[in-house]
Amino acid sequence: MYKVFVNDVPIMLSTEKQIGKEYTNIPIKIARLKKIIKKIKKGKLTYVNLYHKKEEKLFKHLKRKLPVVVAGGGLVYNDNQEILFIYRNDKWDLPKGKIEKNETIEECAIREVWEETGVEDLKITKLITKTYHVFKRNGKLKLKETWWYEMHTPYTGELTPQPSEGIEKVKWKNFAKSQKALQGSYENIKLLFPKEYLTMHPNDRVGI
Repeated sequence: MYKVFVNDVPIMLSTEKQIGKEYTNIPIKIARLKKIIKKIKKGKLTYVNLYHKKEEKLFKHLKRKLPVVVAGGGLVYNDNQEILFIYRNDKWDLPKGKIEKNETIEECAIREVWEETGVEDLKITKLITKTYHVFKRNGKLKLKETWWYEMHTPYTGELTPQPSEGIEKVKWKNFAKSQKALQGSYENIKLLFPKEYLTMHPNDRVGI
């Protein structure tokens, strides 16, 4: 099962015709995706399951319906086990961006982290997952496929937000502050973190 986010509402892609009573279940092959997305954005639809009996066909059909933009990003740790966050559009987020011509996805992820934060000496430690979300560019809906990598850096220098990308702040956050930041982050970003980052006792909600 996969999740494709429209804002913070996930469209489920599955091999099951029924995944819950609250879901609207539609064969992905005949799904009118733009109409579905419009209803989700208007709050008229919140539970959607697009299904196909063959798992490998799910994204094949989805990518026929929406042009795909491939991006790379990083969940970056430093030597103090702090995590690198950026702040834009009133939310804490992680650095990421679109792949360039003749660039590998790993090179893209490292370059985008550096450009958006100023952090250097980045080393990829593993691929975490791929996330998917729908966005609009120049009036057209597109599907962003983001490859997320866990990274490490010994960097202790200045953090430099990239204003041209709308980034207002860059911060290293410890475990507790990362938990707080994630409370107001995007649902697809939360997928990158272990469960312990997504639970917090109310008394631990310190300033960020």
